[in-house]
Amino acid sequence: MVDRYGSDVLAGDWREPKRGRTVDHPADLGLVVEDAETGFCGELVMLENGIVVLEDRHRKRRSFPLGAGFLLEGKPVRLVTPPRRPVRPTRTASGSTAVHDARARVALPSRIWVEGRHDAELVERVWGDDLRVEGVAVEYLGGIDDLRAAVVDFAPAADRRLGVLVDHLVPGSKETRIAEHMSGRPNVLVVGHPYVDVWQSVKPDRLGFDAWPVIPRGTDWKHGICEAFGWPHADQADVARAWKHILGSVNSYADLEPSFLGRVEELIDFVTVG
Repeated sequence: MVDRYGSDVLAGDWREPKRGRTVDHPADLGLVVEDAETGFCGELVMLENGIVVLEDRHRKRRSFPLGAGFLLEGKPVRLVTPPRRPVRPTRTASGSTAVHDARARVALPSRIWVEGRHDAELVERVWGDDLRVEGVAVEYLGGIDDLRAAVVDFAPAADRRLGVLVDHLVPGSKETRIAEHMSGRPNVLVVGHPYVDVWQSVKPDRLGFDAWPVIPRGTDWKHGICEAFGWPHADQADVARAWKHILGSVNSYADLEPSFLGRVEELIDFVTVG
């Protein structure tokens, strides 16, 4: 049946303005809006301290308070501060140019070996982004006493290079004697840093100290370090917490000693050549 009297005038939102209700819109630079009161229309070229600056096609500029009172394509809007967008770093922790949105490469046959878990975690913290882009895997050995046998099992080749990072590589040390047996082997590079443990490759001032203490022989080195620094050192859990604190003080290559940085960079170059 035809409705002879028309529809209900109160049906729907009868109070809604003709142009629609005001909605929030981010005050993005480049947005073209009109000030509803004055009719001034222009591109949003500046947002600062709650003030928006519009520039019309004649290069004339006018300032308005951030908020309601603007028209966007004829619809009322309330300009609001745009959400902050995270700034993507341009450099990795190692100082290399950051490569964003790049998938990690499938791991190459070549490898970098380090002595222990802490070494691996430190390398990952600073060079992790670079290594994933290059497709280089870092593995820890749990010590190098059986390095010769491990190298034989790995079977290095021209397309399967092996780099080894050794702690405490100083004249007369056990590590130096083991490394010397590897010298001259093709496709194997053994380098090292002079520190008793990789902990010392972190600059001491990053931890609030002038220098790493000298621990007497016969004292467990890591427990001795914790005691000298006044940190808890009763058991292995305390040592683990100490390492987490040390690792947490490293944000980039600038927090590490050059003698450690150079050796890691050398190994990365060696296993990615070609």
